Amino acid sequence: MAARSAERSPAARRRRDAVGAVDTVDTVVDMDFSKGHGTENDFVLLPDLDVRIDLEPARVAALCDRRSGVGADGILRVAKAGALAAAGVLETLPDGVAEDDWFMDYRNGDGSVAEMCGNGVRVFAHYIRAAGFERRDEFVVGSRAGGKPVVVHRADADRGEVTVDMGAVRELGATTATIDGRVFPGIGIDVGNPHLACVDPHLTASGLAALDLTASPGYDPGVFPQGVNVEILTALDGGAVDMRVHERGVGETRSCGTGTVAAAAAALRHDGADAGRVAVRVPGGEVLVRIADDGTATLRGPSVLVASGVVSDSWWRSLTPTRANAGA
Repeated sequence: MAARSAERSPAARRRRDAVGAVDTVDTVVDMDFSKGHGTENDFVLLPDLDVRIDLEPARVAALCDRRSGVGADGILRVAKAGALAAAGVLETLPDGVAEDDWFMDYRNGDGSVAEMCGNGVRVFAHYIRAAGFERRDEFVVGSRAGGKPVVVHRADADRGEVTVDMGAVRELGATTATIDGRVFPGIGIDVGNPHLACVDPHLTASGLAALDLTASPGYDPGVFPQGVNVEILTALDGGAVDMRVHERGVGETRSCGTGTVAAAAAALRHDGADAGRVAVRVPGGEVLVRIADDGTATLRGPSVLVASGVVSDSWWRSLTPTRANAGA
């Protein structure tokens, strides 16, 4: 694997010249990729307009490995929704997603399929706008949780700023999480994917930073049969909270976009409010969440495109499930 700057990438230059002329693993020796992050929640972006890349879970996990792969929290395949449906990747188009919409086919770092990723949508939208795939500043990004309208405020070659309409935030009821040997009361929240957000009014920013999130938090599998993303956060102070997150299928990450929305909703509820604006500080930076009176949310934050390069076709094809999982 060789990394090049996004500015100099031949793949990026080809895409600026012709959106439809995209190389695939069936026709070229190497597979193009870009690397980006939203508040240090990082992703490998794979442009695959013809949907020919086999995102077998072991291959995804190997590519996301930080020692022997490119390294990332997950993979974002870039394709149109109709092409993914025609290839059988999507059984049906999710609500609010048209065939011609760009679709964020998101895979967690362990290779599992994920419904939604707020940071991923921001990076995805920034990428397709900066690369010339999309020329509008307002459009819909498809996800398995439905269509997500976005507003691209900035889309330079490396820096971006995007607001995502996250849709409805739905409470699932009170429950608990066990973190670092302590039981924290929390609220189950659906933001297109499941979250368990725990507000501790006695927790300081330094106390939050000291918690051990290396082990998966305990939770009630009866409430979350498919697993859950767990957020632990301070109470609202001056319109802001500090948060850490353990993501399902990944582990602790520097940020989680849907998690910041869940955290904002939980913090407002803890403060006796149903709507409001919350600045959510995570280890990777800060985002702004607004929850409206109707229970819908928007998420605004930065995106950074770090580099682009190629993945060796021979390396990719060598990743059989046995080889990719060796030593896991």
